Amino acid sequence: MDRSRTESAPLNGLDDRGETEPREECGVFGVWAPGEEVAKLTYFGLFALQHRGQEAAGIAVGDGERIVVFKDMGLVSQVFDESSLGALHGDIALGHTRYSTAGGKKWENVQPMFRTSPDGTDVALGHNGNLVNFVELREEAIARGLKEFRDAEAASSDTAVITALLAESVAEGRTVFESAQELLPRVKGAFCLTFTDGHTLYAARDPHGVRPLVLGRLDRGWVVASETCALDIIGAAFVREIEPGELVAIDEGGVRSTRFAETTHKGCVFEFVYLARPDSNIRGRSVNATRIEIGRRLAREFPAEGDLVIPVPDSGTPAAVGYARESGIPFGQGLVKNAYVGRTFIQPSQTLRQLGIRLKLNPLREVIAGKKLIVVDDSIVRGNTQRALIRMLREAGAAEVHVRIASPPVKWPCFYGIDFASPGELIANAGAGDAQNGDALTQSICTAIGADSLGFVSIDEMVESTEQPREQLCTACFDGTYPLGLPTGSANAELVAKMQAN
Repeated sequence: MDRSRTESAPLNGLDDRGETEPREECGVFGVWAPGEEVAKLTYFGLFALQHRGQEAAGIAVGDGERIVVFKDMGLVSQVFDESSLGALHGDIALGHTRYSTAGGKKWENVQPMFRTSPDGTDVALGHNGNLVNFVELREEAIARGLKEFRDAEAASSDTAVITALLAESVAEGRTVFESAQELLPRVKGAFCLTFTDGHTLYAARDPHGVRPLVLGRLDRGWVVASETCALDIIGAAFVREIEPGELVAIDEGGVRSTRFAETTHKGCVFEFVYLARPDSNIRGRSVNATRIEIGRRLAREFPAEGDLVIPVPDSGTPAAVGYARESGIPFGQGLVKNAYVGRTFIQPSQTLRQLGIRLKLNPLREVIAGKKLIVVDDSIVRGNTQRALIRMLREAGAAEVHVRIASPPVKWPCFYGIDFASPGELIANAGAGDAQNGDALTQSICTAIGADSLGFVSIDEMVESTEQPREQLCTACFDGTYPLGLPTGSANAELVAKMQAN
């Protein structure tokens, strides 16, 4: 039974679509722990994954007889309180933090998704990623008689479709595990799934391992999560990563595993650069150590004369530390971030909206006045953030502003779970005029954002910093090579295909 909140409109909040940084995808969390307060464990696990999605949050709990789902628009702390968590009893829980990459920003698409199978089995599912064959899967659902998916505009969530296909196959003695084994080989794209029938916790990861998914051990149970930092927060010990192409089932019999596809590693390099929390580990490599190393290599590739290295907090901080260490230029905190600006119940006035980045960052004038600054950020997408930031630093008295970016120019949209801008909105395409490569491109972007100089780390140096083989990483947003293919039915994908042809 779905005990979700029934509000039909999202909570009032800042318009995230106006923000300029790349948007994360989702965070998934699952726990099997009889005798433990699984809803509260999931709540704290979602806190650790809040950075992966700040649009909505939800928890599903199963007690062997039924599944109860509680979810809403907003941050984890806005959706749940002691009362709501206290009403969620069971041995299994799923949690989800969401930012929409497929499906609109509306309550109906908040996860975990819930559906009852033809034989009466409850199924709840959470999904991190984006499918490239959503159109084909929706057509399959329609062919199976699921009429609600006929309206393409209303049925825009790939998670709703795979939840329906999974649940509809659980009939005539077929288990959820058997249904998943049959369905997963037909699901194409980037996906990490956690799902349950109220008795068993399941997890699955796409054959390319685009997004991270890990397995952890509690004293009296097991945990799966998008990142290792979510294990740390609840005191779970890291066991291993869920392998690409692996389906895992967890119950009183322990952990069972099967393969639904062969592994072809294509992990997202942007997880190392920006998406994952710095205190997480991916494929045995510390995210924080990777970002510091990128900063070191950036300093060697693009040195600058300056008085102070400052990060754009928080994602630029590790790379700025690396840059300062390698260059010998002092590191300083020149910007203060308001951690509570992001999603809020209060709509800013038009006057406050015009302040833009000042709602989030404020300069320490006594630190930066008269200084030649080297400002380190994780990426440039549209360039609006950097343009406003540089203007603010100059107004605060900075003598020079040299910008260094801990990733290459973002030239291509992502179809695997990150909501980058469309090709025409990316500054490395639209904002750079006719210059599309090398020094000319960098200089054009530098002029557009108003910096004294600009440098991007190269793809090769970024990849080397991850300590992963180049052929095992997806770098599509930087080089336009899409290892999982392009999605069907996407205007952006059609535009990219034309760009590649030219």
